[in-house]
Amino acid sequence: MAKEITRRIKLQIEAGKATPAPPVGTVLGPAGVNLQEFCTKFNEATRDKMGDVVPCEITVYDDRSFDFVLKTPPAGFLLKKAAKIQKGSTKGANLIVATITQDDLRKIAASKLPDLNAYDVEAAMKQIEGTARNMGIAVKGLNDAELEEQAAEARKEEAEMAKRDAELAEMEAEVKEFNADVPVVGEEEDSQEEEN
Repeated sequence: MAKEITRRIKLQIEAGKATPAPPVGTVLGPAGVNLQEFCTKFNEATRDKMGDVVPCEITVYDDRSFDFVLKTPPAGFLLKKAAKIQKGSTKGANLIVATITQDDLRKIAASKLPDLNAYDVEAAMKQIEGTARNMGIAVKGLNDAELEEQAAEARKEEAEMAKRDAELAEMEAEVKEFNADVPVVGEEEDSQEEEN
């Protein structure tokens, strides 16, 4: 008789570093999974991928046994690793924070192909390129015109900001000058009281 599935749990854990502590323990503990057994099996299965974040889909059965399937690292993680950055752009595609080559893009697409909804590497590259664009990572050879356009926009924006800053400084100087000429209400009364 087949075991009945009670839960499916998805986790992203750093390869070879699963421990019964949170987040693994807090997610799998209530499901009744033997934490030490899971951690040992996961760490053995991911030993060759040290340093990568590995998504894992865990199936928990009614007798508290479990199976798990390892997926490929997230595209965002692989893109940050290829671009040698800690995090993507805070403004998405509007702010380029790094650039990768088409070879880097092809390697990432080839490694992610089993988990993507694509039939070939070219289609996978387009999906990964979209993720890269949203993270503020440009691809040399594909986004060159776009990069040049964004650089021109950035220079124009900087010039406008400098102009606004100069106008603001001028206005502040005028306000200070105006305030110096205006007597402060209450100072005259204070000085009269002191005289009395």
